[in-house]
Amino acid sequence: MTDLQKTIAKDLLSIKAVFFRPEEPFIWASGIKSPVYCDNRLTLSAPKVREDVENGLAQLIREHYPQAEALMGTSTAGIAHAAITAHLMGLPMGYVRAGAKDHGRKTQIEGRLEPGQKVVVVEDLISTGGSVIEVVEILREAGAEVLGIVSIFTYGMQKGLDRLAAAQVENHSLTGFDVIAQIAAEENYIRPEDVARLIAFRNNPSDESWIGR
Repeated sequence: MTDLQKTIAKDLLSIKAVFFRPEEPFIWASGIKSPVYCDNRLTLSAPKVREDVENGLAQLIREHYPQAEALMGTSTAGIAHAAITAHLMGLPMGYVRAGAKDHGRKTQIEGRLEPGQKVVVVEDLISTGGSVIEVVEILREAGAEVLGIVSIFTYGMQKGLDRLAAAQVENHSLTGFDVIAQIAAEENYIRPEDVARLIAFRNNPSDESWIGR
């Protein structure tokens, strides 16, 4: 566990951007029962946390993608983080819309993207990886060289890891599910015995046996 992972985990827990409730699971749109609720948009409303997040994203980009020439946010959650981080780094920024516009130039990529430009995708949360990989493919089709992804939080679900590997794109997150579960136990957000239940959920979200433990 790095200092950055620990700091961001504490930040997200403190503002309930990541909120654990193993005794009263949340229901996802898919119907899956989950012990965790994630809303990293809340970081935008917390200046100190926001500062940690944007500086952290800039740190990841400098460390893993030093040749980055532009940042591209995912719509909509990644847009603000891409904009702020790009400002800190003095880089161009754009974003990829969820769908192409039905008017004007009917573009799906907003902002200037030059052919061959080396870009990093900025995402807030990665679970199964489907949406962010779609963004990567759109950018590639437009001629960008996608160096990789940076994100605030990742579940580390196997389906997401497999999809990223298949798409030949790497992701670096500020913190992850295992780290934040451990910090949650240390900081008394959850009981220490709940950590194993949380990991069981992450490893197999469709298996609800963790609920009765």
